[in-house]
Amino acid sequence: MKLLCDHMLGSLARWLRFMGYDTAYPEPGPDRALIERVRLEERILLTRDKELAGRVSDAVRIRSDNLEEQIREVAKVLPLRLVDPLSRCSLCNAVLVPASVEEVKQAVPDGVRARHQVFWRCPSCRRVYWRGSHWDKMSERLNDLILPSA
Repeated sequence: MKLLCDHMLGSLARWLRFMGYDTAYPEPGPDRALIERVRLEERILLTRDKELAGRVSDAVRIRSDNLEEQIREVAKVLPLRLVDPLSRCSLCNAVLVPASVEEVKQAVPDGVRARHQVFWRCPSCRRVYWRGSHWDKMSERLNDLILPSA
């Protein structure tokens, strides 16, 4: 499932990337450019724009401005789950590649390198990722949002 968030859904795009979804987040531009990209790349459009959502067959209209509510809204329509967490750059959507401790030496604080041996780097923007304490909290938060309550 490939997604495209319009310019009003930047935080949602970032969190969908955390979950492992290929989520495009283009610069603001004309609606026709978004529609064309959705069609060409076979993406599902996520938008807060009622009129735009009505013009695209594969669109989910998001009504809330609250991130957690937005994730719930998407999960009601699409089968959201943690597909491949920590596999995409949250900033640019590129697929992350494994990186050695030596490769990230200059980009990661000494304390992080002392506690972690597994790192990933974005081949596009060069950002470095690791599975720190925040990761378990994010995973738990996402699961709480997307999994139905018993």
